[in-house]
Order: sequence, then C-alpha cells, then structure tokens
Amino acid sequence: MQLVVARIGRAHGIKGEVTVEVRTDEPELRLAPGAVLATEPASTGPLTIETGRVHSGRLLLRFAGVSDRTGAEALRNTLLIAEIDPEELPDGEDEYYDHQLMDLDVVTEDGTEVGRITEISHLPSQDLFIVERPDGSEVMIPFVEEIVTEIDLEEQRAVIAPPPGLIDDRAEIASSREEDESSRDEHASSREEDES
Repeated sequence: MQLVVARIGRAHGIKGEVTVEVRTDEPELRLAPGAVLATEPASTGPLTIETGRVHSGRLLLRFAGVSDRTGAEALRNTLLIAEIDPEELPDGEDEYYDHQLMDLDVVTEDGTEVGRITEISHLPSQDLFIVERPDGSEVMIPFVEEIVTEIDLEEQRAVIAPPPGLIDDRAEIASSREEDESSRDEHASSREEDES
C-alpha cells in the first residue's frame, strides 16, 4: 500500500537541500537516509534520501543526484510516497495509520449508527474524524480517548461516547426559570458540603 509521507517545499541553501512538509507520524522511519520513495508526479522519482536534518523546526532533506539549488527547486510540490505493508501497525499502543481508520463505521456505545469515517484531519491540537452521516451531512469527531472509546479493526468500527451536542444539533440547554433556580440550589449545597 502506498501512503504520502511528505510534500517537498522550497529549496534551502545552494547544496540541494529542500524543506519538507511532513505528513507522517513516523518521519524518523519513513524519511530516514537511505529511504527510497516514489513520487507524484511519478516522472520526478523515485528519490533516495541522502541526508536529513532539522533546522529551525523544519525537516530538511537532500536527495541522491540533487546537488544544487536549481535541482532542489525543480522538486518543489512533489509528493513523497512510501510503500507500507497494509498489515503493519504503528509502534505506539492505541495508534493507527490513517488508512486503517478510513471507512470505519462509527457507532455510539449503545449501537446507534452515526456514519462512516471519510477523512482524518490532523490539526496541531488533535486529530479529527470527518464522518459522513447516512443523510449525507458531515460531523467532526475529535479523536481523543474520552470520546472515541474503542477502535475495532476486525469489526471495522469506531465506538464513540459523544458529549451532548457533538453529533446532534439539540444540545441540552436549561432555560426555564425553575431549572435555573434548582441549579443555584445545587451549587449552594455543594459549597456547604465543601466547607464542612
């Protein structure tokens, strides 16, 4: 199975190095010196990584046969693609490759169908499942332990415990005067218990 692991950015310096936008959680494995990667467009590759280093928080790579800025600039926007065994699992427990999560059925803990994972969005703070509902609408579900309680690859499903309002538009809002008063009473009684 082929997976995109990086996109080549601009040339860095005059000796053929390029910046890369990393698209893998395992750059030390996928983008290590000696790795041979397919490319998109295919005519650009395959490329063999000669050196790699981090500079100012960015990964810089140099490829075999690319020794100057002109050659490096010609690679800009090329996607780097690694061949990965579909059965391979990431090193960390409770970690998954995107291709393992795509198309999983999403259900709540009581078995209610929510939809199917169609995309995984990697944000700086967390990953999000983009889930297509049976009616064609989409819902975003944070891939965090408190919400996604189980990933079952054999059954091809993700089990979630959504907080109110996450998968429906009807978040419970206490708006009546009685509910407001009773919640004030609860706060008062809990404060009293804390003081004793």
